[in-house]
Amino acid sequence: MDELKLVVASNLIKLRQKAGMTQAELGEKLNYSDKTVSKWERGESVPDAYSLMRLAQIYGLTVDELLHDDTAWQDPAAKARAEEKAAAPTFSSGMVTLVAIVGIWTMAVIMFVVFWLALDVTVWLIFACAVPVSLITLLVLNSVWNKGRHNMIIVMLLVATIVTLVFLFLLKRNPWQLFLILIPAEILVVLCFHIRRRKA
Repeated sequence: MDELKLVVASNLIKLRQKAGMTQAELGEKLNYSDKTVSKWERGESVPDAYSLMRLAQIYGLTVDELLHDDTAWQDPAAKARAEEKAAAPTFSSGMVTLVAIVGIWTMAVIMFVVFWLALDVTVWLIFACAVPVSLITLLVLNSVWNKGRHNMIIVMLLVATIVTLVFLFLLKRNPWQLFLILIPAEILVVLCFHIRRRKA
């Protein structure tokens, strides 16, 4: 019996504090004095059956949960969240990234075929444009799912592909000087990724 009193007392204290109520406020809801609530919480007595039913209603639990150690029960909202999480469909972040990138390349192939058939022109630069678009997609998804791990490498590749793309668009003019931009640009990317706030 003493163990039951202690379990109920512990549960009542935790539940009342979690609800942000004083002993007087809880007593008022139950039509008891704060002294009675205090006795319950000190383990000197156990609420009667009616009071246990009212307490269970107030806290959204069952009477059985009130009478057992709180490790046996969970907050109903937390229980509902856990059930929702278990019921939610799970997916692989790597597979989503792969689907997105393959989707980009599928669009590039479709555009290439349309230009080829409609205009009788083979526009190979469409594939060159798909590279930076793929890298931007990878950068965004990597930031979301992998907390930005390896983002520096992705950004460095992105800078290199953009410079290469501009070079390919201006190929007739042979603008090899564009690649001189790569050296300071890549150094800038590395430096930007190593900026850290100083600890105060």
